Amino acid sequence: MNFTGIYKTLSEGQSEGRLIVVTGPSGVGKGTLLQKLLERYPDRILFSISATTRLPRTGEEHGREYFFWSRAEFEQKRDDGEFLEWAEYAGNLYGTPRQAIDQAIALGRIVLLEIELAGARQVAQSFPSAKRIFIAPPSMLVLESRLRDRSTDSDEQIVKRLHHAELEIAAASEFDITIVNDDLEIALQQLESAMFD
Repeated sequence: MNFTGIYKTLSEGQSEGRLIVVTGPSGVGKGTLLQKLLERYPDRILFSISATTRLPRTGEEHGREYFFWSRAEFEQKRDDGEFLEWAEYAGNLYGTPRQAIDQAIALGRIVLLEIELAGARQVAQSFPSAKRIFIAPPSMLVLESRLRDRSTDSDEQIVKRLHHAELEIAAASEFDITIVNDDLEIALQQLESAMFD
């Protein structure tokens, strides 16, 4: 679709697209909230797909879970300013390509970007019109309980996650809105309201 087609679609009453950045501690329920939103609005909402230099895991496909690029390809795109944000973790590069997000927004889609605090801070610089939402736990005790209930982390990993969560929660004021995920349905309504206002 060319830009004339995009403008025509928008002028015929299609809602304006936007980028929504969602951040919060591990175990706070971001993924559950976003998945439920996607189920409610499959034609309006799109999850941003990140790029990485790590190898695909079994069952992963290029362009579905991630864009799997070589380090040279990733670095070239980074140097050309094609990422909203990027970082290096455990020897691999990860980033959010801008082009697909721009295209989806132009078509009136709401693009959800679930990301770590450092990435959200980069996006605030590279895409200042993005709405930034922080998902917070009702308390650190509840967060610890949720992390333990997942049974995916060792005690040592949980302690690290909780320490990291304290740093993230301290930065919640940097975001446009903070939603406390105490009751899933209420948090979902608040997230929905924040996204479509």
